[in-house]
Parts: sequence; C-alpha cells; structure tokens
Amino acid sequence: MHVGFLLIAIVLSVFAGRLLQLQAIDPGSYAQMAADEGTQRVVLPATRGEILDRNGEPLAETVDGRMIVADPQVTRPVAARLATVLARRLGVDYFQTLERLRIENSRFQYVARQVPAAKAEKVVADVKEMFKDEDGRPFAGLMTERDPLRVYPNDEVAANLLGFLGTPKDDGSAQALAGLEDSFNKYLSGTDGEARYEMGAGNQIPLGDNTVTPAVDGKDLRLTLDRDLQDYVQRVLQQTVVGAGGESGIAMVMDSRTGNFLALADYPTYDASDPYRYDDKLYKSSALSDVYEPGSVEKVLTVSSLVDAGLAFRTQKFRVPGKLFRQDRPIGDYWEHGTLRLTLAGIIAKSSNVGTVLAADQFGRGQLRRYLTAFGLGQRTDIGLNGESKGILPQGAAWTSQVDDRIAFGQSLSVNAVQMITAVNTIANGGVRVSPSLVMGRARTDGGQEVGTDAVTSRRVISAHAAHETMLMMERVLDPEEGVAPRAAVPGYRVAGKTGTAQRVGENGGYDGSTTVSFAGFAPADNPRFTIYVVVHSPRAGSGGGSVAGPAFSKLMSFTLRRYGVPPTGGKANQTPVEW
Repeated sequence: MHVGFLLIAIVLSVFAGRLLQLQAIDPGSYAQMAADEGTQRVVLPATRGEILDRNGEPLAETVDGRMIVADPQVTRPVAARLATVLARRLGVDYFQTLERLRIENSRFQYVARQVPAAKAEKVVADVKEMFKDEDGRPFAGLMTERDPLRVYPNDEVAANLLGFLGTPKDDGSAQALAGLEDSFNKYLSGTDGEARYEMGAGNQIPLGDNTVTPAVDGKDLRLTLDRDLQDYVQRVLQQTVVGAGGESGIAMVMDSRTGNFLALADYPTYDASDPYRYDDKLYKSSALSDVYEPGSVEKVLTVSSLVDAGLAFRTQKFRVPGKLFRQDRPIGDYWEHGTLRLTLAGIIAKSSNVGTVLAADQFGRGQLRRYLTAFGLGQRTDIGLNGESKGILPQGAAWTSQVDDRIAFGQSLSVNAVQMITAVNTIANGGVRVSPSLVMGRARTDGGQEVGTDAVTSRRVISAHAAHETMLMMERVLDPEEGVAPRAAVPGYRVAGKTGTAQRVGENGGYDGSTTVSFAGFAPADNPRFTIYVVVHSPRAGSGGGSVAGPAFSKLMSFTLRRYGVPPTGGKANQTPVEW
C-alpha cells in the first residue's frame, strides 16, 4: 500500500506540475500555439524601391507581377498532374510544388512568386480549363495575388553596377545576388506585410480574429549616373576593347568638382534582365574589384607631389640617358634614345620612365609613399558596392629602393580604377581630393556604411599651385609635335591628360608579357569640369595608351562637354618648353 500511495503521489505531482506550467507559467505561448493551429497567414508583398539615374530615369524598377497560389484542399486529388504542368510552364521545382499542392489543413500555399502578370494569368486560365470537373465547371484550385516584379528596362546599361534579383528564397523574399541590389538590399526591399485569418474546418471564420499588418515599401535609390551618358560610354568602351583585340576594359566619367560618377562602365558586361545566360564572373564591377599596375598615368601623382614639396618645377632641366642602371635591373623608356635634355614638363610629355626616376630621386625617405597615401592609393574608396579591393601600396621593408624607383613611374603597386580616377581628379580639382560618389543624397548599405553625395569627404593633398603646374605639364602630352597622345585632343578645348602603359601580372605572380594601356585626363584644362579615365587590358602587342585609350577619351570627353553645354574657355594651350 505504501508503494501504491507513493506511485499515485508521483503521478499526481506530474499532473499538478503540468497544470501549473499550462495555466501559470506559459499560458501565453500555449495559447498562441493553439491559435496558430487554426490561423492562416498570407504574405502582403512590399514594393521594392526603384534604382534611378540622376535625372529620375529608371535603371531598375518594380512592375505589376503576380504570385500563383494554390488551395491544397482542391489541388490534392490532381496534385501530380498539376505539378507537372506548373513545373513545365513556370520553371518551378516539381517535387517542392507537389508537396505544397498536397499539404493538409491549408487553404493557401504559394506555388510561384514574381511572375509577370500576363504570364501568370494565362497559366491560371489554362489550368482552369485543363482540370474542369465532371460537370464542366472551371478548376478552382489556383488563383493569383499581387506580387511586384523586378525589371531592368535598359538591359546592359549599368548592369555591372546594378546587379539583379535572383529566384525568390523559400520564404518568398527577394534574393539579391550582385551589385547595388545586394549592397542596398535592406534599403530597397522594405518589409512585407501579413494578413492573418482564423480558420475552422478549413474555412475562414467570419467573426474570428482577422488582422492585417500593412507592407512597408522600400526606398528609391537615386544614383549620380546619367543613363544616356552611361549608355554611350559603354558603347564606346566596347568598340575600343574589341577594336584593340583587348580582353576587357573600363571607362569612367567623373564630375571634377564633386567627385560624382556620371558614368562607370565595364566591358564585357551582361544583361541584367537575363543574367543567367552569362558567366557569373561578370556579376561585378571590375572597376572596383580588379586591381592592376597603373603605369605612366601614375607619373602625374609623382610629379605633382615633387612640385608641392618644393623639390621640382615644370621648367626644371634634366639630362635623361637612354638607360638608367639601378640595383637589380636597368630602367629604360619605351623608345630607344641617347641622352636627352628634357624639362620636367618634357618628361611628362614624352612619358619618360628614366626622367621620372631621376626627378623622384629628390624625395626624402618615405615622402612619395605619404603623398600616394594622401591621394587615396592603397585604400578602398567605399562608394557603396561590395567586393571592392584596396589595391597594394607596399610599406615597411617591402618598399625597397628598387620598388621606390618603379613606383615613381607606375609599376610595383596596384590600384583599382576608381582609386586612380579619384587620384587624378585631385589635380583637376585644384589639389583637393573629394571622395567619389555613386549615390545621390545619403543611404545606408546593408553593412551599415553611410554613403552618398551628402556623405562626401574632402582633403587637400597638394597645393593649388602644384595642381596648376601639373595641369600645364599634362597639357603638353596632347601637343601634336611634342606629346605622345595628340589623338586624345578635343577640338576647341584645352585638355590635360596622361597616357599609361604597364606590364600585367599573370597568375604565376610574374609579368606575363601582356599590358594594360590607359589614358586619364580632364577638360577644360584651365577650368576643369569632367575627368575621364579609359583602361584597356591585354590589347594586341604594340598598343599604347595614346593610340588605344586616347581616341576613346577624345570621343567621351567631346560628347560629355556637349551634353552638359560646357563652352570652350577660349584659352590656348600653354607652350611650356619640353626640351632645353
């Protein structure tokens, strides 16, 4: 009897503890579970914000779409046949669809999301006819609900920047796969709403607990880009790369005064409306993610730093030998010559590696590196896109005397193209570096970084005098008699620029015999409005920055100046002596 009473007491204690848990400790959670058993949830999709150009033209927009919804109580008897039809017509997964069509105690299961409205309505209408009952009544197991659809009306225009949305996730939310769509996904997507209906016996209870949480639409993202200019830049870039037999290329147009990108183009690119036809390696902006050695364009940073430090001036005289024997290897120029008598302006106009190294010998220890860091090399620009590389600017023991010589004329360091145009634009902007912008106003990335034209920073890198002196030297690069890039000239305008040709590093870490050619410049030279940078990787042998990138620069600058109504200043190109 004692054992029996003990067992009874234990059982009653368990019952009492369970009752206490249900009624006193967790009544809310269990009540919620009970309510959930009889509650049907329906997603109310938020409208994704648009991505617009600076003029409000859509680059990515949301249009009328549909989600296709099934009533499993109706679809269960024909689930296998219906799943086959839907998989073929909509491209959805057969087995996942079959499972949803058979779910018990549910009157709502979505089958496909973000389907173009016309296509969705056609599929549902066809199913109604295909699965009529014995009395000829239309099949009532499928219906449509509003579900906004993302489209890219300009196909390839700015695709490398925009990115795209992939197939919705299992919960129906947008799957941002690249570009700005990915970097600003939370900003753009908003928050889906929800309708909750109390169900009983598979039907909505008319006087039950029915609540609606409205969707919060996403915000529009307005860019600094000019859609029509972006389109033109992409076409000129493609022609340039293909015409030179190149592997790839980059072209950018920047407002010299604000650092705003008016165009930022990559080639090859892809169609954001149909991205899966293209290699996924194209789903990025190589202007930010890929690094390369800039070559002779970097010489303008070296020379402007010398002038700012009071170590050189544009008419300074140098004896420039055909070869300069330093440490591990001789330094030469791209053309054979004996000893030349060049001014500092002549060294830039002729793009002499030897002359640049001789001029850079005047720097104190670490001085050039400090200037290049101030120009922004070796640091991310953080304009709002994921995947940006910061490049390589050697430091410490890695900055040897041999490396110092080569960096002076643009080798043994690496940059991304956005870094490089921003550095050159510092000279155009009177020596003040303004951080580059791709977004108008202010917006926060998913990583928590605030970017945009309202978040721009600026700092003085070189004096206004040094910037002006460098501009005068860069202007001589386009001289038809003395310069190396007369084909970069823009008729009627003063233009300052610099060519670049650099060896490329291959997969084995050494130079592979191919080159990167480029041209960077600004106009009008005496009152800069736009800075343009054109880069072509791996053109055919013998190509140079002046012959390949120079003509493309001329086309782009001419078009941009006309588009924005910038008149010539009326001044004539300066005639700083090249030789002495």
